[in-house]
Amino acid sequence: MRLIRFILVCIVCALATTVRAQEFEAKININHSQVQGTDASVFDNLKETLEQFFNDRQWTSLQFQKNERIQCVFNITVTKYDQSNDKFTCTAMIQASRPVYNAAYTTLLYNNKDANFDFTFKQFDQITYDDDVVDNQLTALFAYYAYLLLGIDLDTFSPMGGTEVLQACLNLVNNAQNLGFTGWEAFNDDRNRFAIINDYLDEGMKPFRQLQYDYYRKGLDEMVTNVERGRSAISEAITTLLKEAHENKPLMQLPLIWTDYKKDELQSIYKGKGTQKEKEAVYEVLSNINASQSNYWDNIKK
Repeated sequence: MRLIRFILVCIVCALATTVRAQEFEAKININHSQVQGTDASVFDNLKETLEQFFNDRQWTSLQFQKNERIQCVFNITVTKYDQSNDKFTCTAMIQASRPVYNAAYTTLLYNNKDANFDFTFKQFDQITYDDDVVDNQLTALFAYYAYLLLGIDLDTFSPMGGTEVLQACLNLVNNAQNLGFTGWEAFNDDRNRFAIINDYLDEGMKPFRQLQYDYYRKGLDEMVTNVERGRSAISEAITTLLKEAHENKPLMQLPLIWTDYKKDELQSIYKGKGTQKEKEAVYEVLSNINASQSNYWDNIKK
C-alpha cells in the first residue's frame, strides 16, 4: 500500500511539474468562411492539433507558473484550401499579452499580422518539432512565434533577458529558408518573419529592447503601487529609448508596429494625467514615429 501511495505521489508531482513548465496559454481561431464546399471537420481538427502542440510543448527549460503563462491568440483566416495537396493559404493576426504585476490587468506584448501564413496539413496528422531539423512549415511557423513571443516577454522582466531565446528564433528563420514558403526570405519584406526577428536583434534596436524592460517592469508594474513613478519611467523610456531606436534605424518597422498596438494604452496613461511638459515630450516622439495615429496622440495632450 505504501509503495502504491509513493508511486501515485511521484506521478502527481511529475504531472504538476509538467503543467508548471509550459510557457503558453494560447487560443487558436480559424476562420474558414471564405472556403466553400469543404467539410469543416478538417478545420476543427487543425485547431485542436495546433492548440495541443503549442500549449503542451515545453519550448524552454524555464519554469512558468500558471498565472505567468503568456496569453496569446492566433486568429488565422483561411483564404484558400486545396484538398488535393492539403495546402492552406492563410493570413494570421498574432497577439500576445503579459499580466501586470499585482494587478488584474494584462498588457499587449505583441500584435501584428503575418500576411503569408501558408502551410500544408493533412487531417489527423500528428505534428512535432525539432530545432535541429526544420522541415515542416506548419511547425516552423508556430515555433517561430513561440520563440519570438517568449523572447519579448523575457525582455520585459530583465534587460535583454530574452537574448538566448530570440537567437533560437533567428536560427530557426535561417534554417527555414529552404521550406519553399513565403515569409522567411531575407530582406524581401520589411515586415515578414525574417525582418521582425532580424531587426529586433539588430544592434541599432538595442534601445528598443531596453524599452521593453523600462516600459513594462519599471513602468506598468510600478504603477500598481506608485502611479506617478511608473508613468515617469514610461515617459523616460519613450522620450529616450524609443526615440533613439527610431533615430538609429528610421526604416525599421518595430517602433511603428509597437506604437500601433500600444496606442490605446498610451492614451489612457496620459489623457488627463501627468505634467503638460511630460505629455508634450511624449506626444512629439509618438507623432514623429507614427503620424497615422494622430487622434490618439492628440488625446495624450489633453
